[in-house]
Amino acid sequence: MKGLPVVHDPAAQAQLSDRNHEHHHGAGHVHAPASFGRAFAIGIGLNVAFVAVEFVFGVLANSVSLLADAGHNLSDVLGLVIAWIASVLVRRPPSSRYTYGLRSSSILAALFNAVFLLVAVGAIAWEAILRLLHPEPVASGVVMIVATVGIVINGATAWLFASGRKGDLNIRGAFLHMLADAAVSAGVVLAGLGMRYTGWLWLDPATSLVIAVVIVASSWRLLRDSVDLSLDAVPAHIDPHAVEAYLSGLPGVLAVHDLHIWGMSTSEAALTVHLVKPDARVDDALLARIREELHTRFGIGHSTVQLELGDAAHPCSQQAEGTL
Repeated sequence: MKGLPVVHDPAAQAQLSDRNHEHHHGAGHVHAPASFGRAFAIGIGLNVAFVAVEFVFGVLANSVSLLADAGHNLSDVLGLVIAWIASVLVRRPPSSRYTYGLRSSSILAALFNAVFLLVAVGAIAWEAILRLLHPEPVASGVVMIVATVGIVINGATAWLFASGRKGDLNIRGAFLHMLADAAVSAGVVLAGLGMRYTGWLWLDPATSLVIAVVIVASSWRLLRDSVDLSLDAVPAHIDPHAVEAYLSGLPGVLAVHDLHIWGMSTSEAALTVHLVKPDARVDDALLARIREELHTRFGIGHSTVQLELGDAAHPCSQQAEGTL
C-alpha cells in the first residue's frame, strides 16, 4: 500500500495497515481560510451594485471607458462567485470517489478567472479600438465621479483579499481582479480629466487600451501558475531537486525514485515517493520526521512515503517511469 513501509512481518504489516497512513498527513494541510467567505460576500455585493450604477451612467455619459469598466466589473463579479464556491468546496471532506476531497476545484477556479479576465480585456480593447476610429463626445464630469467611486469600491474589495494573496492562488486571483478594476477606474478618471481640459475625445478609448495592456501583464502569472497546477506541475515555491536531496540524505536511504510533487489545491502541495532503505522496518518516528520536515522546509502538507528493501529479485516496477 502506498504510504506504508514495506515490511515482511505479517503481524507488523497488519498493525501498520490498521493505522492507515495517518502519520503522513493531517497537520500540514492548509485550507482556504473560512474568514474569506465574508470578504467574498462583501466584494460581490459592492460590485454588483456598482456595475448597475456604472452601466447606467456610462450610457448617460456616452463613455466607452465606463461601459467597458462596467463589463469588466461584471466579469469580475462572476469570477468572485466562482472563487467563493471553490473556497467552500476545498473544505469538503474526502469521499470514496473523491479521495482528496474537492481541493482541485480551487485550481479550476483560478484558471477560469485568469482566462475570463483575459477575455474581458479583449472585449475592452475591441471596443476601445472602435471608439478610436469613431470618437464621440463624452460627459467627462460624470465619468470622473463614477470612476472615483469605482476606485474606492474596488480598492476596498482588493484590500479584503490582500492578506491571503500569497498563500492561495485562488485568493490571489480575486485580489488581482479587484486591483485591476481599481486601476481601470483610476485610468478612467485620468481620461475624464484630460478630456475635460483638452477636449481630446481619443483619451477615453486610448486610456482603456493602456489599462488593458497593464491588466494582461499583471494577470499573465496567474494564468501561467493556474495552468501549471492544473497539469500537476510542481508548485512554483518548491524546488523538486532540493526535496530529492533532502530525502536522499535521510539515514539509511540508498536511493530515491518515483518522486512526485503536485498541487492538490491552490494552497496545498502533496508528495509521493519510494525510498530504498535496506533496513526498512516499521518506523513511525522516521515517517513522522519526514512528514514534519517536508511540511516545515518545503510547504508540502500531504506526504505518502513507501519504503523498499531494494531486493534485486523483486525490483520496483515504477522505478523506470522517468520521474525523479
